[in-house]
Amino acid sequence: MGRMMAGLHATYDLVLSPTLGEPPPPLGSFDQHGDDPLDAFRRAEILGTFTAAFNATGQPAISLPLHSNKAGLPIGVQFIAEFGREDLLLRVASQLEEASPWADRIAPVFAS
Repeated sequence: MGRMMAGLHATYDLVLSPTLGEPPPPLGSFDQHGDDPLDAFRRAEILGTFTAAFNATGQPAISLPLHSNKAGLPIGVQFIAEFGREDLLLRVASQLEEASPWADRIAPVFAS
């Protein structure tokens, strides 16, 4: 899979994808103490579908909160770069944050 992604980066500088497979889940969604201890894993599998491949290949990726849903929860956009190109991700993130700042956005429920 890593070689396949390296081939993609020969044509494209960045790959863009959602960060999560669905909007952010409510707190307590990953209860491992139910009848089936794998329920939490299955739940995480749905959410992490877009990040898992890049965790496995070791490619640098960054998730940026570029949108929010009607409930005010952040919706992440993931950028994936070629191996060793963290600099590109940080430059793009900096430019996007300057264009659309997110530091002052606070979700209706948050941990501090």
